[in-house]
Amino acid sequence: MFLENFGGLALALLGAGLAAVLSGIGSAKGTGLAGEAGTGLLCADPSKFGKIMILQVIPGTQGLYGLVVWFFAVFRMGLLGGTLPELTIAQGCQYFAACLPMALGGLFSAIAQGRVAAGSINILAKQPDHWSKGMVLCITVEFYAILALLASMLMIINISA
Repeated sequence: MFLENFGGLALALLGAGLAAVLSGIGSAKGTGLAGEAGTGLLCADPSKFGKIMILQVIPGTQGLYGLVVWFFAVFRMGLLGGTLPELTIAQGCQYFAACLPMALGGLFSAIAQGRVAAGSINILAKQPDHWSKGMVLCITVEFYAILALLASMLMIINISA
């Protein structure tokens, strides 16, 4: 009875929740990695705080993308209308699958981007005039997070009500 009444909605909400949570976990890990590298440099040169902060914030975007996918998915499900939507198991599976690109893409790209940002902080420490090259390297990883966001959004848009 539960599976028939709530199975579709449960699967859809699980997918949306994973998009938000896994992207958030990746962003927390990525910004943490960059922050750890930044604190070492700040001990030696506090004047570089602004540039360090920029490099640290960049891996945090995946958490925002995951939240956007979560919000868009629950909006499309009709959950914000005040009543529980009735979703079939098939629709629940579609939402679940649609949210996976952002969930996994956000998790892994944020961690990878945090590592690149930490390396970019090393560039800032040793070659301050070339720190923007590190930003370009970080943005290269961001491209794949944007692709994950786009994939999830396009799939959610195409789920029939």
